[in-house]
Amino acid sequence: MTKFLGSSVLIAILSLLLSACQSSQMIDKVRINKAGLKHQSLNTVTVYCSGAEHCEFARLNDLIITEEHGQRANRKAINKGYLKLTGEPLDRNGVYLTIPPQQYEMVIRFYPITKQHAEVFHVIHDFKANQQYTFKMYRQRTRQGSGSLLNVSAPTPLCVDMIQEKRTIRRFCRPHNAVTGVSEFVEQKI
Repeated sequence: MTKFLGSSVLIAILSLLLSACQSSQMIDKVRINKAGLKHQSLNTVTVYCSGAEHCEFARLNDLIITEEHGQRANRKAINKGYLKLTGEPLDRNGVYLTIPPQQYEMVIRFYPITKQHAEVFHVIHDFKANQQYTFKMYRQRTRQGSGSLLNVSAPTPLCVDMIQEKRTIRRFCRPHNAVTGVSEFVEQKI
């Protein structure tokens, strides 16, 4: 009897913890919806991210948008009306930005395979009014030529295209450095 009671209590506690995680994400969505109703402007820029398993806006200049560890939306960003919900039920990202037109330093976290490992992307850009921008991550497929086994087995470069409306305006690629294993995103000519 005590064994049954103990396991019942354990199941109840675990259920409560799991529901708490879900409810914190729901609270963020409710706050974003409420703030979006207050901040309706015609002279804004919309910014999306796509192409990865998951992506999130980390920072806009000095304003934290999404916390890195808890992946919770920052209350200041919500209150300013910067975060909006896509409204698409199957959209894994679910959130986009609406910001005033000006130059920003933007930091985006892309999760290309799983949510355990993030690729952090920094960009400085002068965003124009009434435009839609999308940051799209992908692997640049190249023909495997001959060469050393180390060069042939290296992963293909990871790239991020910055798309304004339907036109790619900037491209950043991060080739894999076989010697150090570390590299940075470098802007490419289009």
